Amino acid sequence: MDRPVIDLPSRLLLNLQPWRNAPAWGIAFSGGLDSTVLLHLLAHLAKTESLPALSAIHVHHGLQSAADAWPQHCQAVCDALGVPLQVVRVTVQPGASLERAAREARYAAFASLTQADGVLLTGQHRDDQAETLLFRLVRGAGVRGLSAMPAQRPLGQGMLVRPLLDVTRAELEAYARAHQLNWIEDPSNQDRQFSRNYLRHQVLPRLTERWPQAQASMARSAAHLREAQGLLDELAQIDLASADKPGEFHWLGLPSLAMAPLTSLSCARQRNALSHWLEPLTRLPDTDHWSGWESLRHAVGDASPVWRLADGELRRAGGRIWWLSGQWLRPFSAAGTWPDPASALKLPGNGVLTLSGQIPYGPLQIRYREGGEVMMLPGRGHRDLKRLLNESGVPSFVRGRLPLLFRDGQLLAVANLAGLDGCASEGWRLHWQPPIADQGLR
Repeated sequence: MDRPVIDLPSRLLLNLQPWRNAPAWGIAFSGGLDSTVLLHLLAHLAKTESLPALSAIHVHHGLQSAADAWPQHCQAVCDALGVPLQVVRVTVQPGASLERAAREARYAAFASLTQADGVLLTGQHRDDQAETLLFRLVRGAGVRGLSAMPAQRPLGQGMLVRPLLDVTRAELEAYARAHQLNWIEDPSNQDRQFSRNYLRHQVLPRLTERWPQAQASMARSAAHLREAQGLLDELAQIDLASADKPGEFHWLGLPSLAMAPLTSLSCARQRNALSHWLEPLTRLPDTDHWSGWESLRHAVGDASPVWRLADGELRRAGGRIWWLSGQWLRPFSAAGTWPDPASALKLPGNGVLTLSGQIPYGPLQIRYREGGEVMMLPGRGHRDLKRLLNESGVPSFVRGRLPLLFRDGQLLAVANLAGLDGCASEGWRLHWQPPIADQGLR
């Protein structure tokens, strides 16, 4: 039997206890039943409880004409409750899944508005949790996916918190009717071409007709799976401990792992460790795409295999795997003349270059490797640059980006490589700050 409605405010406060000292609570306010009840509860609790500053955020997707009236409705509700509202308009990128694209646009807006240590509250409830579990089950999700929605997760510079996951939709409806609340009924929620709507209207009612506690049981299963995922994450941290140590080229600023500790694990533990490591970097591959890891793992020593994932790619070089994304996958332009070597030189699409010590005389140029370059080394004579890079173990994907310092056609230095990055007798060195390894959508 569902818990009495009168218990809802105290349950909400209990669930929000860990975040009572946050600087602010933002409420994702669509105007629907769930967020309307959440906003009403918090606005009234704020009259008797010491809560962080409340505000509401309404994201307008512009996907249907009916939605144009929703910001006005949300503003009226917030005005009546004395809660400031911010309306954010987003553009939903076209794609195979309109649901997913709208969700990504919505959460990108939420992330941009969540400040340091701030908390964004959303109104998903227990029925949503069961629906999410079932949706991911039919898509063949693993333990992480079947854990469904976590009660909290990082968002922007703060946290996203779902304080109503132990509350049923029936309880929310009862509260709303008891307080005579008005809410928006999104017409698209009845469109059963959307997978979640089909499950909500066609599948879950049949399940609960046969098993009345089905949604509660599914939510409980999701909690068990979250616990199992927690244990898998702990195992991954143990397995990554020796692989995640900085290597020789840590100055590249790229996420990387040593291969040997990984390949000593069983295949299942390799996938678990890599999934844990990749999760903050990219959307994880499905089962079929894990063949890319096998190709990377089994590649011969002189190969340069690539495993392309949703938000970047993995490369193998120097006994390590490297994560490349953002600027590292974009074209970059030739640098040319260095007009003022005493000042930093911004390389188009390729970081920043500086000289330390006594600035070498003469007009200086910055170029990138084209092949056939030769460098004069004290005591060694002329040496082919390709051989020097091989000796230094420079990863193959870095070689074309390494800035080269020339004067009158003569190669003077290769940035950042010990013994090649300057002239000890003249007391100068060439320093390169590579492009920042941004993680795109992640």
